[in-house]
Amino acid sequence: MQQDAKIYVAGHTGLFGSAIVRALKRRGYTNILTRTHGELDLTDGAATMAFFEKEKPEYAFVAAAKVGGIQANDTYMADFAMENLLITCNVLRAAHETGVKKLLYLGSSCIYPRESAQPVKEEYLLTGLPEPTNEGYAIAKIAGVRMCDYYKRQYGDDFISCIPANVYGENDDLDPRNSHVIPALVQRFHEAKLNDLPYVEIWGTGSAEREFMYIDDGAEACLYVMDNYEGPGTINIGMGKTTSIRELAEKIGEVVGYEGEIRYDTSKPDGMPRRLLDSSTIYSMGWKPDIPLAVGLKKMYVWYLEEMKEKNMQNNVIIFTGGGASKV
Repeated sequence: MQQDAKIYVAGHTGLFGSAIVRALKRRGYTNILTRTHGELDLTDGAATMAFFEKEKPEYAFVAAAKVGGIQANDTYMADFAMENLLITCNVLRAAHETGVKKLLYLGSSCIYPRESAQPVKEEYLLTGLPEPTNEGYAIAKIAGVRMCDYYKRQYGDDFISCIPANVYGENDDLDPRNSHVIPALVQRFHEAKLNDLPYVEIWGTGSAEREFMYIDDGAEACLYVMDNYEGPGTINIGMGKTTSIRELAEKIGEVVGYEGEIRYDTSKPDGMPRRLLDSSTIYSMGWKPDIPLAVGLKKMYVWYLEEMKEKNMQNNVIIFTGGGASKV
């Protein structure tokens, strides 16, 4: 991508989109095109097409999505499926019809079959059923990944996709109803420490294993893929190792400085028992992650404290609430 190319980042206020914008700016790109949800609703096909026709971006990163943790996905499955399908269809169609030079679509590791062999290779997609608790979201994201291939095969569009491991970090969702496991745990341990609570309770047995990647690593990987990959199929982006929820909780407790007990509500679901991506394709291309989990969790907590400080200053009051559950 030329330094002055017009680059559209869909979902720039979210976790992944904001990190892509930061990465582009670090590399000196100056013509970055963004719109908030209030300015452009990507589930509105006519509005999305009008935006692309007017702005004519040369490149696009599709990080816009309705996302949430295990409880939100399971409770609002129709919403997760419909909104993500609409975003996918509207953006890819508009990009095709307005001649976008290259597009990168962000998938999710949860789209792979629940019973996949580990580590999960790219070719395992659609060889089995996804995890039931996030099936609606998974089906919508699978459609996006495959539609990139379909547009490439039928029209020659340079549409590619990648599937990142679980990401966390700056601009993560802190809403306890929707947040993923790391921001949920950071918030719960912090509140437990401040309120001198004797224990923190976590959903599941703690045995489930996930692959956690700091969001700035994920964004750098996306730019690397955009610059270096043109083939069909998707590319995994991961750390190459998993961490159990139990080990993760202990690490976050240490980072936060919480000294109470950690309890597990085994009546609640674990989700997929293990999810590790085979990232050998992108590793062989020359990219590797730089931020280990221990460093990333400290960065995450520093950002969280700044967010809480800013919110408290805006509200001129400190409010700490309990309740909710950590979600994987």
